[in-house]
This record gives sequence, C-alpha cells and structure tokens, in this order.
Amino acid sequence: MNGIGGSGDFERNAYLSIFMAPSIAKEGKISTVVPMCSHVDHSEHSVKVIITEQGIADLRGLSPLQRARTIIDNCAHPMYRDYLHRYLENAPGGHIHHDLSHVFDLHRNLIATGSMLG
Repeated sequence: MNGIGGSGDFERNAYLSIFMAPSIAKEGKISTVVPMCSHVDHSEHSVKVIITEQGIADLRGLSPLQRARTIIDNCAHPMYRDYLHRYLENAPGGHIHHDLSHVFDLHRNLIATGSMLG
C-alpha cells in the first residue's frame, strides 16, 4: 500500500489500520493484488484490514501464508485469483512463500503486452 504524506503516522499508531483500494485498474489490465512489489510505504506488520470492492480481508493474527490466501480469496479480482493461487502453491515453503524467479511475472507481462495477464 502507498499513501499520502503522513499516512504512516496514522497507520502505525492506529488501533485498527484499514486500507481500501480497487482490486484492479485500467479496465482489468492491472491487478492491485500482486505477489510482491518493489517498494511499499506500509509493511505487512502495520496493515490489519484490506478492503476492495471484492470484499474484506481481516489479517489480524494470521501467518504470512494465511494472510496471502485471505487477501487472494477476499480482495483480489476474480480474473487474477487463479494466477495468484497458483503462484502461492508453486512458491517454495519457508516463513514467507516467494518464488523469486516468477515473483514479477505479472509486471513483466504488463510491460510486454499491456496487461498483467498477458
């Protein structure tokens, strides 16, 4: 999540930090839910609830893998859910599941074709 100046002060000190965003942009060509991005203003340690037009993901008390599944199931746009679930299932285990050889495939597709889904 990114924010306007000062949002981090509110988010870190809030009892319950809630972030709202659309699940897609540019008529579905861009997903706002991706496996990883190169820079974030608000880390997973400070975000408690995410809301999109698809639903609400309450992340309190969940492990990183549970958080990822909850965000995909509740907040990702249906066009992207299968891809995101496949990515998560194919990512190696560990504390945080990431497949560094494929983590930016959606971004590469966007650059190459104009759509994250290719």
